[in-house]
Amino acid sequence: MKRLLIIAALLSMIFGITAFQCGSTELTSARLYIQQENLDKAKEQLIKETQKNPKSDEGFYLLGYVYGQENDIKNMVESFEKSLKISDKFKQKITENRVFHWVENFNKGINLYNKGAKATDEETAKENYKKAIEKFDMAIIAQPDSDKAYRSKAFACINMGAPQDAIAPLEKVIEINPSGETYYHLGGIFHDKGFELKQKYEETKDEKYNTEAQNNFNKAIEILEEGRKAFPGEGKILQLLSSAYIEAGKEAIAMDVFKNAVEVEPDNKLYRYNYGVLLLGVKKFQEAEVQFKKAVDLDPEYLNALFNLSVTYIKWGSLLRQEAEEQETGSEEYKEVFKKAIPYLVKYKEIEPDEVSIYNQLVIVYSNLNMKEEANEAFKKVQELGN
Repeated sequence: MKRLLIIAALLSMIFGITAFQCGSTELTSARLYIQQENLDKAKEQLIKETQKNPKSDEGFYLLGYVYGQENDIKNMVESFEKSLKISDKFKQKITENRVFHWVENFNKGINLYNKGAKATDEETAKENYKKAIEKFDMAIIAQPDSDKAYRSKAFACINMGAPQDAIAPLEKVIEINPSGETYYHLGGIFHDKGFELKQKYEETKDEKYNTEAQNNFNKAIEILEEGRKAFPGEGKILQLLSSAYIEAGKEAIAMDVFKNAVEVEPDNKLYRYNYGVLLLGVKKFQEAEVQFKKAVDLDPEYLNALFNLSVTYIKWGSLLRQEAEEQETGSEEYKEVFKKAIPYLVKYKEIEPDEVSIYNQLVIVYSNLNMKEEANEAFKKVQELGN
């Protein structure tokens, strides 16, 4: 009933102006067939009309309308554009029709997308995502300047396991309405592909995989750098960018990028954190400590910084202990470093008391400090949360 009312409203818009105008036999017949909802006959007459009279703005407009009712959106748009090249007489109606078909196809696509997300088996999910993509494509043809259908198509592609098919629609979203989230997802596709190819190279030692991996990491870096500059507060972009540089073997460049970022914006906790991650990765523990501590100073409840600061002390302390044992110096300097981790782990535990990884870290710290009772309590918590 609702769809019939919508069609009736559209028919009213179409014929409110044109019903009593003079026209060719083909136009007159087409109008009548449309009123009778005999679309095949209407299309037949309108094709004759537009072939006989290539300057028939109404003929192309009505032909586009008929194609729209058949959900042949490509031919609908082409016919509308031909009408507009002849005159602007039907511009408003054309705009209304295109919006109508964008909404109809987009909403159907969203419904299919949601069915895919709720599906309990992979094949059903993929089938629904595939159908959703077809509807989003129709919506894109109807309204190519709206980012919503491109964005939804991209996520449908990713969810059905075809991330490479999401590249073009995500690039279009960035062109129309860029966001940090879009840069993150687009960069992530190239980052993940690079990582996949890098693993193949390590397994096969086939140089072509290494080359392809580097190409993907470089593309990820290009996209994420652009995103970082446009959306400097987007933490996920920074984390993924750090990883892309490291996986590409460009740690030195990454260091320079984030060192410069920290110098330009010293109170940016995300820059501090990501610079710290890079320093930690190359075992520059003292320098990493400075960056993580500054990030925590800027945000005392910054969980990632709290965690990685404690990891810095644990790795640093472990290295000092190993050196003392190998050199037989009897030095217990490592204990002072392990102790530094405790307040940050306790702080994290206060914020997230059910995070098992924190108790694992506490077990390591307390064990190295010979704090047996505390180590046992932390271990019990690990077992409790693990179950």
